[in-house]
Formats: sequence, C-alpha cells, structure tokens
Amino acid sequence: MDKLHSKLPSLPLSLREEILELGIRKEVPPGTELLREGQYVKVIPLVLGGLVKVFSRYEERELLLYYIEPVESCVMSFSAGLWNLPSKVFAITEEESDLLLLPVQHVNEWVRKYPTLNQLFFGQFNKRYEDLLFTIHQVLFQRMDERLLTYLRQRAERLDTNLLDLRHHQIARELGTAREVISRVLKKLEQEKWVIQHQHGIEVLK
Repeated sequence: MDKLHSKLPSLPLSLREEILELGIRKEVPPGTELLREGQYVKVIPLVLGGLVKVFSRYEERELLLYYIEPVESCVMSFSAGLWNLPSKVFAITEEESDLLLLPVQHVNEWVRKYPTLNQLFFGQFNKRYEDLLFTIHQVLFQRMDERLLTYLRQRAERLDTNLLDLRHHQIARELGTAREVISRVLKKLEQEKWVIQHQHGIEVLK
C-alpha cells in the first residue's frame, strides 16, 4: 500500500494505517456497477488505480457527471454514507480498477478523530463541483459536435489511447442523447477529419 502512503502524505500516519487495516482492497473488472441509484452506501470507494465513472439518471435518460481517477474518492458516496441517505447517482468502473473500500462506520469515526480527512473530502467536493459546472456548461451552451469531441478527447487522454472501444449507443447513454444523434455527429466529425471510425472503435486524431 505504498501508493496510499505516497499519494496522501497530508494524512496522519496513524489514519493511513487505520485505513489500510480496516479498508477492503479489491480488484474490480471494467463494467462493474459499484453503486446503484437508491442504494444505501455501506462502503466509500477510494480509487488506487483505474478509472470509475459516475452517472445521474432521469427517467430513461442518463448523463455522465464525472470520472473518479486514482487517489480520488466518490464524494456523492461520502455524503450519502455519512448522512445515511440513498444514493442519487450510480457508478461503474471504466477499466480494471484497484479499489480500497472504506466502511462507512469507520469513516464516520475518522472524520471526527482526524480533521485533516475533512480537508481531503472538501478538496474532492470542490473538484466535483467544478466537474459538474463543466458538464452543465457543455449541456447548456455547447453544440453536440463540440461536446462529443471533448468527450472523446478526454476519454482518450484518461485511458492513454487514441483508439477507443466505443459503440454509438454507449456514447449516447453517457451524453444523455439518442444513438441516432451520435451517429450523425460522428459522421460529421469524421468528414472534418477529427476522428476515424473503425469496425472496433473510434480513433481520435490529434
């Protein structure tokens, strides 16, 4: 667990040791649902490696809100767990992920015992707030071709690859639109030489 010690040096050593002792280490394959909407949170995930995406759902529509990257946690899980409320979001692993699951009852104790843990989560809240503002700005003010290209570029950067294994219906789901819209916009981006569509994915051109 050197990764936790090196990435969170601001936390007291005793807290890091308790987290390592009481947390549950788990390797999770891609596409695994970590949290369901309406579910009561029992553990708060700390991502040590990999990538997790967090969605919101309204009726039949879904929208990708933000990603949880290494040495980050899910503040929505933190909030719901701390107040014993059902989750308003759902989370899925984007790629194989190394997670440390923190039992809610211990997190409740730690935030009282170690004030620096509150600072860590406040920092996470600030980051997620910025992510949500970015998402809202895109939905309200950007054309779909701009949104889609930004989405593809960010995904390529996070996964460190220019060839994305994506299907039109998956993109539509994450951007909260229809598959037909994505197909039409991808064709436009391809004509403008921003992307190339292959049989098994989409290549993002630099």
